[in-house]
Amino acid sequence: MNKGIQFAFGIHNHQPLGNFEGTFEEAYADAYLPFMQILSRYPQIRLALHMPGILWEWTEKKHPEFLDIVAEMLERNQIELMTGGYFEPILPMIPDSDKIGQILKLSDYLRERFGVNPIGMWVAERVWEPHLAKAVNEAGVKYICLDDSHFRMAGLQSSQLYGHYMTEENGCRLAVFPIDMQMRYMVPFMVPEKTLDYLQSIATPYRERVVVLADDGEKFGVWPGTSKSVYGERWLERFFEMLQANSDWVEMVLFREYLENHPPLGSVYLPTASYTEMMEWALPAKETARIEDIQEEIKTTGREDLERFIKGGFWRNFFVKYPESNNMHKKMLHVHAKIDALSGQERSEPLNKLWAGQCNCSYWHGVFGGLYLNHIRTAVYSNLIEAENLADKAIHGQKDFLDARVEDFYCDGTQSLMCSNRDMNALFHLSRGAALFEWDIRGKCFNVLNTLSRREEAYHRKVLKLASIQKQTDHETSGETSIHNILKAKEEGLEKHLVYDWYRRSAFVDHFLGPEANLEVFQRVLYEEQGDFTLEPFTCSIEDRDQGVCAVLRRSGGIFHEGRMESVLLEKRVFFPNSGTHLRVDYAITNESDVPLSLWFGSECNFALQAGNTDDRYYLFPDQPESKQLLGSVGEEADIAWIGLVEEWLKMRIQWQFDQPALVWRFPIETVQNSEAGFERTYQCSCVLASWKFHLEPKETWNVSTLLKADDIGK
Repeated sequence: MNKGIQFAFGIHNHQPLGNFEGTFEEAYADAYLPFMQILSRYPQIRLALHMPGILWEWTEKKHPEFLDIVAEMLERNQIELMTGGYFEPILPMIPDSDKIGQILKLSDYLRERFGVNPIGMWVAERVWEPHLAKAVNEAGVKYICLDDSHFRMAGLQSSQLYGHYMTEENGCRLAVFPIDMQMRYMVPFMVPEKTLDYLQSIATPYRERVVVLADDGEKFGVWPGTSKSVYGERWLERFFEMLQANSDWVEMVLFREYLENHPPLGSVYLPTASYTEMMEWALPAKETARIEDIQEEIKTTGREDLERFIKGGFWRNFFVKYPESNNMHKKMLHVHAKIDALSGQERSEPLNKLWAGQCNCSYWHGVFGGLYLNHIRTAVYSNLIEAENLADKAIHGQKDFLDARVEDFYCDGTQSLMCSNRDMNALFHLSRGAALFEWDIRGKCFNVLNTLSRREEAYHRKVLKLASIQKQTDHETSGETSIHNILKAKEEGLEKHLVYDWYRRSAFVDHFLGPEANLEVFQRVLYEEQGDFTLEPFTCSIEDRDQGVCAVLRRSGGIFHEGRMESVLLEKRVFFPNSGTHLRVDYAITNESDVPLSLWFGSECNFALQAGNTDDRYYLFPDQPESKQLLGSVGEEADIAWIGLVEEWLKMRIQWQFDQPALVWRFPIETVQNSEAGFERTYQCSCVLASWKFHLEPKETWNVSTLLKADDIGK
């Protein structure tokens, strides 16, 4: 009997919510459309297709011809459609009701648009936790695909991974297919014959085995070099021609058909996992680098059999690695709780916006993009704020309201002051310097503090390597190169921008500077902090006022002075109004020691207005109404009473006022991260430090009043 094998092929296309229109169009033109056009010419090549609702909606609106191709292939049973979370969430990070709701929403769309009832589901980023089986089953899903690394962690060998297994959670059953990692790395980066040789090596006389390849559609035209290799050099056509020419022993099979005609290989309980690279990225940077070194050692010694014991991290720890991601996640849970308290029809619209705010890409970072792209984070916040607006409208109607309370917003045992009215939200993390970490202008659905700090990444070693060999590779990366191995920079000197912040870039961050401080050393975080106020806890008491509330935030801390720590009381009074988008923060600093102190105090605010070097985003200064210094500029202004920042695209002006003239430093916060085109700098926010020098005798107090406000500048 001649050997044979079955081949189940799956393609997952995705663009994150908030991505640029041009990026959608490029992906469509470079990958999605040409792939389907070529596939339509090879009717024997059958596969499963998954796209989240974001992409289905965009395609239906912009390129309905794509849906016509899909409908034709469905008619001739060439493809099957897979469901999933409508807005492509990482399922473990969202509540169960949202898991089920998002899956049902996409299944309903596919049923209404194409008349199909999907039974298979794409698991976003293959992030798996055992409890998911129950919610996925309850949403009507019969099977999913996960990486073979998940199965290896459960103790299975390669020879046991050519079929499907059953898992369950509280009796809710789910079939799981293992995705073959070797196939994932070969297609489309090696010549098609390599894949054929591999299939031949695992074929059997009984032809019962199935090998699974389910992977990103962007590999076929969007990833660096693949447009040239996949289409220009006809890789995809050669691959399909090769499969058709060998159809006597390679049988293309749809997942649902295999599931119907073959029993499971057995039961399995899979551990929490994702694909190998994701689990590495979820670790702290130094640990990621260590795992990379260990894997290189294993390859060098020829002990690849040990790789399955190198597990890496746990996806949820991205919330620990990146506090900004954690902020978005806890905001999402906060909004979910508000919507969950609603009933009936009033839930529908805010729930859809909440689900949009669960789109996964801005909650993590790997080889490129994701969390580091401020426009992706902006889209998430925009939807979450809009969802909260709709929920509060259902709760309060058109009436003004004010909610001010202290609670554990981050679910980590720390305390936060949460203030909200109809026009804005403000969140102060009392246990982290009582800094303002979120400031939502609700009418704009915009978080002014959607910042990102500069931090070490494992791939920064490659930036330094590039600098050391002084080599730039400007040519297009070969189609044989994985995105994980790109070594390329979009500009020279990036190593000079590897600056790491030791605190989160937010607002009303309190500093005591030493005499050696200047703009350059502060920008590069090379100064010495003289006090212990930036990261330490403050107490909070809330007092009712006629026009709002006053939250009194206090810390009795220390200032390093002449070789010893002296006691200083820092008090900031936050006046939050019943309505409006203005926030007053008054400082009172008291010398509690018994010696005179000469102090240099600074209050830092970071404003995330999306772009640093475009003409429609700029600073304003007193007596310089026409200067329009870009938000990416660096500068110092002495003895000024206010500084303004304009965001013309949003029609918004931010102004920070002081009742005592201040020395003001400004500079951009720019991160160095990887991208599809190589290493690059990305603007995250603009840092503004207002500072004052003063002398305090024992028990004497110094005061300054500041006002932060957001105005609509209209048309």
